[in-house]
Amino acid sequence: MSTIAERSLALHGQLQGKIEVISRKHIESPEDLSLLYTPGVAEPCLRIQADEEESFRLTRRANLVAVITDGTAVLGLGDIGPVAGMPVMEGKCALFKELGGVDAFPICVDTKDTDKLVETIALISKSFGGINLEDIAAPRCFEVERRLKERCDIPVFHDDQHGTAIVTAAALLNAVKVTGKEMGKLRVVINGAGAAGCAIGKLLISMGFGNIIMCDIHGIICEGDEGLTSGQEELSHISNLGHEHGALADAMKGADAFIGVSRPGLVTAEMVSTMKEGIVFAMANPTPEIMPEEALKGGAAVVGTGRSDYPNQINNVLVFPGIFKGALSVRAREITEGMKRQAAQALADMISPEELSPQCILPAALDRRAADTVARAVAEEAVRSGVARV
Repeated sequence: MSTIAERSLALHGQLQGKIEVISRKHIESPEDLSLLYTPGVAEPCLRIQADEEESFRLTRRANLVAVITDGTAVLGLGDIGPVAGMPVMEGKCALFKELGGVDAFPICVDTKDTDKLVETIALISKSFGGINLEDIAAPRCFEVERRLKERCDIPVFHDDQHGTAIVTAAALLNAVKVTGKEMGKLRVVINGAGAAGCAIGKLLISMGFGNIIMCDIHGIICEGDEGLTSGQEELSHISNLGHEHGALADAMKGADAFIGVSRPGLVTAEMVSTMKEGIVFAMANPTPEIMPEEALKGGAAVVGTGRSDYPNQINNVLVFPGIFKGALSVRAREITEGMKRQAAQALADMISPEELSPQCILPAALDRRAADTVARAVAEEAVRSGVARV
């Protein structure tokens, strides 16, 4: 194991869990017991029975998110099972609290049956103010999220999809400014057409970046291709406007931007050299599609990765605490496309014109301002669009 792996394992053994439950009122007297538990607790129960919306005022539900996985796509580890995914879910909960002030609870569901997973999450949803789906493999993740959004009246957000899409869009907004490229006229190649890649493609199209070319292991995805997932099929109708075919190298010729959410070593400096003052976001972790040094050697103008040891770390930790903080603050019913767009713009706007450079297109991953900045934008859009309840 590497040093960081050894230290992490030792710390996990020492902590025996990264989160804990803390009482918001100490029970120190018979009166405390009567007020917080029986007999006094009957009154808030009856109020909630009469009006379920009171649960947001009389319980912690208004600031509580469920972080839920089936363990089928955990980080770069793949299908390791729900129990093995628990350390990641705990880490996510710790980040929710540390960065956004949002309480979160990890729930690992032991099933690969889509119906059972949806039913389980829907049945426990009344305990929470929001549902953060995590590390659920594509294409099942698309159906799980869609069906839960239909059944639940609280925000359901698959962070691997939408958190990644939002932070990528924010980075690309600023990279476009750095390079002087023109919105609406970009050729953007996305390699990796799974959960994250499809969500990125959909959001970039929604925001008007230009022509998005999706690629998977077989090359360029084109409308009419056989064997596409539901997410790929949806995107095929609004991407690749020239109905191109070919390999990744063909797609990258003349491209303004490359976004990789796939696997290491797929891109060479020579491929980057065929781009037009290329923006390269190689986000496979821990080893990107191309190392930054190689991308720069190929003539890339701006380079970003998912790593913390290079400039321009593109990390969805900048997104999800603020997304839920904002949605919960106005008791939003859902997280809309408009809320995602506003979150991306707000995140990009955190970098001032004076700070903006090829080495600085995003705030640092642990910038404590990010959650509040994103939350304000999300809450304002929720109110504007009518999905807010307060």
